Amino acid sequence: MAEGLRSKFTRFLTRRDEGKREDEILAEANQYLIEAMEEDKRQGLALAVKARWMALAVIAPLLIVVNPNWDVLYYQASLLGFAAIGWAQLQVGRLGQSRRELLLILADMVLLTVVLIMPNPFLTEDWPTAVTYEFGGFLYFFVLLAGSTMAYSWRTTVAFGVWGAGIWIVGLIAVLLFGREIPELSQGMATLFEGRERILFMLDPNDPKVAARIQEVVILIVVAAILALNGWRNNQMLLKQAQSARERGNLARHFPPNIVDQIADRDQPLGEVRSQQVAIMFTDIVGFTAMAEQGDPNETVALLRHYHGLMEEAVFNNKGTLDKFLGDGIMATFGTPSATADDPINALACACEMTKLMDAWNEQRQAEGKPPVKISIGVHYGDVVLGDIGSARRLEFATLGDAVNVASRLESMTRELKTRVVISEPLVAAIKAVKGEEAIEILADWNAGEEHHVRGRDQHVKIWTRAE
Repeated sequence: MAEGLRSKFTRFLTRRDEGKREDEILAEANQYLIEAMEEDKRQGLALAVKARWMALAVIAPLLIVVNPNWDVLYYQASLLGFAAIGWAQLQVGRLGQSRRELLLILADMVLLTVVLIMPNPFLTEDWPTAVTYEFGGFLYFFVLLAGSTMAYSWRTTVAFGVWGAGIWIVGLIAVLLFGREIPELSQGMATLFEGRERILFMLDPNDPKVAARIQEVVILIVVAAILALNGWRNNQMLLKQAQSARERGNLARHFPPNIVDQIADRDQPLGEVRSQQVAIMFTDIVGFTAMAEQGDPNETVALLRHYHGLMEEAVFNNKGTLDKFLGDGIMATFGTPSATADDPINALACACEMTKLMDAWNEQRQAEGKPPVKISIGVHYGDVVLGDIGSARRLEFATLGDAVNVASRLESMTRELKTRVVISEPLVAAIKAVKGEEAIEILADWNAGEEHHVRGRDQHVKIWTRAE
């Protein structure tokens, strides 16, 4: 699974130039991230719609203050249209690109442009069409733009600015070509402000002020670009957080939660090659091959997962590192990535906890009429080499050395010695060196045995076992 996530994030880096949306790429990387982003989109839309309705509630009385006449009802009625569009956006909103959402965004801008430019049907006076620009209605575009940033991607914010500018310019062209003019008003103004051309230019009711309209759309695009840049920056932060969460999740599969943060904060937590003393543990299910051959595959896999879960719990409870799963076996280390004086004690405590967990599980299995599961554990303490191994394409942090082989052989000896746990003299010596007289109590249940030959090793190893 970790490799799958890693490969998908690699594809993210190579496919960005193909125009893929960040949310789509993130969604490919992690199913949990899809759900989080979908929930964020729903919350953003809900917040945007609530903000829209609150804004409309503020604008409604404001319009009456600005235009205390009966014709204001036309604009009040248009507010219902904007409220309905917001509700529709909430209904069709979803993660990723949606044509219906884009159409509703366009509907917002078209409705606003029509309301601002078209003559008010309730107006009793005969006005030139260009006069409508004097009311400064373009400012309401920024209300819609601000709301869009709560629910849509930075690309949609850019599109909002460009589309809004385009629709407003189309409206301006329509006014220039088809708008109603009253020439006598311009003539009267020319007589009144003779010699004051700038004032006449500013007050001419038949002039739509093309320069001012261009300024409005340029400002809209600039503001949309700034908001989109901030949205893009937030997306990049999300990408980094998602990658960081993935990396921490991978670490949490190997290390106990209490040291994951410490490891993640280092620049090179695992990569440097070094030698240090570590406690190594191997554990295995006795007779698993026969169980797998005779049992139902689904039950066998379920048994293995439960067993792995119990062993993982014991390892992490005792500050160990889950090095790897070996089929029905597990390799764990105590002292990686950082060694402590308590590593041998933690390893012994972990072995004891594993047997207790298995005893409790076997009681439950026997109550269900199932056979008990027997395990074997070997623990050794010694020098190992830590570092990355593998190729340039795939690296793996590994624990290597004679001590690892000895721990594996000790686990195999449990069958011959008819015991569940075998520990080495070096582990016992390390516990005594740290705990002193307290070690007597810690090792009270353990019996010193004879030296045994370890396959592949010239020197013999003295072992300790516990009475079962």
